[in-house]
Amino acid sequence: MNPLQLLISQLHENAMWEEEQTLERNAFLTVEGKTDTNLYWIEEGSLRVFTISEHEEHTIRLGYQNNLITALDSFITGQPTKMYIQAIRKCKLLSISKKKFTEFIDRSDAYRSLWNNMLEGFIIEQMEREQDILINSPVERYKRVFARSPQLFQEIPLKYIASYLRMSPETLSRIKKS
Repeated sequence: MNPLQLLISQLHENAMWEEEQTLERNAFLTVEGKTDTNLYWIEEGSLRVFTISEHEEHTIRLGYQNNLITALDSFITGQPTKMYIQAIRKCKLLSISKKKFTEFIDRSDAYRSLWNNMLEGFIIEQMEREQDILINSPVERYKRVFARSPQLFQEIPLKYIASYLRMSPETLSRIKKS
């Protein structure tokens, strides 16, 4: 079992989730300027984390069933987020506050270790993504994401995957066909 599955199973077994909520398609879980220090478990559906520049939206993260999602900047700092989290499909979410989550992982060295392993994995993924965007061709970016997360292409519409990969939907469509 990977670190995420182990940690989530412990949160379930210890009844740590504080709230269950449903988010309709296109509804926002959080918006820029809001302080949101909750951690969310996606039971059903899919979401995207994005930011907006002057002229376009930039997808930073995608989440789907059996994944955690959060406004990471706000979760870590306790300050208002610069991100938006929006449902791509209707979602069923469980949430836990940072305070309660921190109390939970501080109960045991094993929980703390699992969380640290997850954070390390997340940091490595983000570094790889940044390198992909700066160095690799669109074809190489597509191949790496597909190899790492093939389920992504079943759960998320192509326009959001294209934004995540920093290419146009047309380019992604051509790459998929070839």
